[in-house]
Amino acid sequence: MLFWSVTAVLTLVVVATLVRALVTGGVSDRPPAAYDLDVYRDQLKEVDRDLARGVISEPDAERARTEVSRRILAADAALRKETGSDRTARGAAVIAGASALVLIGGTYAVYLQLGAPGYGDLALKDRIEAAQIFRTNRPSQADAEQGVPDAPPPGDVAPDYVALVEQLRGAVQTRPDDVQGFALLSQAEARLGNFTAAHEAKAQVIAIKGDAADAADFSEYADLLILAAGGYVSPEAEQMLERTLALDSGDGAARYYFGLMMSQTGRPDTALRVWDQLLREGPADAPWIPAIDAQIEDMAMRAGVNWARPATGTGRGPSAADIEAAEALSPTERLEMIQGMVAGLSDRLATEGGPAEDWAQLISALGVLGQLDQAAAIFANAQQVFGNDPRAMDMLNRAADRVGLQ
Repeated sequence: MLFWSVTAVLTLVVVATLVRALVTGGVSDRPPAAYDLDVYRDQLKEVDRDLARGVISEPDAERARTEVSRRILAADAALRKETGSDRTARGAAVIAGASALVLIGGTYAVYLQLGAPGYGDLALKDRIEAAQIFRTNRPSQADAEQGVPDAPPPGDVAPDYVALVEQLRGAVQTRPDDVQGFALLSQAEARLGNFTAAHEAKAQVIAIKGDAADAADFSEYADLLILAAGGYVSPEAEQMLERTLALDSGDGAARYYFGLMMSQTGRPDTALRVWDQLLREGPADAPWIPAIDAQIEDMAMRAGVNWARPATGTGRGPSAADIEAAEALSPTERLEMIQGMVAGLSDRLATEGGPAEDWAQLISALGVLGQLDQAAAIFANAQQVFGNDPRAMDMLNRAADRVGLQ
């Protein structure tokens, strides 16, 4: 309430100042012709005083009175012209009123569009801390599923298929160790839109496999948990994503969902970094690319980043022409070329940022050049940027190990 009160008072002060300037036309309330009249009247009195003292003669006094009177008439006409036009005053009032409405309405419309009504000012450290608290205390998988309405059955499923699924449900109850049966049941339930039953069957698959469960199993399980929760990434789903990425740091679906989880818990900056890298890696027909395309511009706006869409599947390393040119150089010239490329990469990351691969490449290159102090500084900076991204930190740690920083 205090914010709206302060902004309302400041806006009214600005509007009042502008309206007064438009209506009055200036700081002074008197037009210039009024001052001219005062001067001419004083001149008439001065003529009479000079005549009384005998300084001028009667004919000279008469001629002076005639000239001053003519000036008075001209100034009076000008004064009437300046102050006697109600139409001009009404026009100025209309302009002032319209300007006030545009200023007040436009200001608050822009704020409602770009601002955050009801939220206080938060420093970056406070925002990150608040996001971490929200992430820790967010609803569980069970709570999230309770809030999701039951989905209607797909219209393209034949009754015979539904009957087969019913038989499969009964069959796995009599064979609790049938991993193939539970895997088929999980797929069948997902096709019917029964995502809760699907992830329960998938959990049985993972339990039966034990240590043999691979990254694909955990990734599919996380996918089903998220679908059952209506697109919400619960703490249970997050644990499955972490296990997936621990086994396969390149799993695209898990990385997409990890970015989604960060966006849902107040870290759009981390989500943007993860999704931007997925777009760069491609391929263009990956199932997560359309979902990222639909959300990433809004994510960039939330993160306050001036983001540009990358070319899918293209890297930012040296081109074939660069490599060919380097092969024709002497060792000294080649070293100078490498140092120039490293300096350019360092400048770009410092000003524009970039994916974790670029940071790891820079750390490795500095280590090869023997610039370990600078490599350590870059690694420390990268840890601050990617601290909440397990896959990125794994890549950065490997680069630091290779050059002997850890």
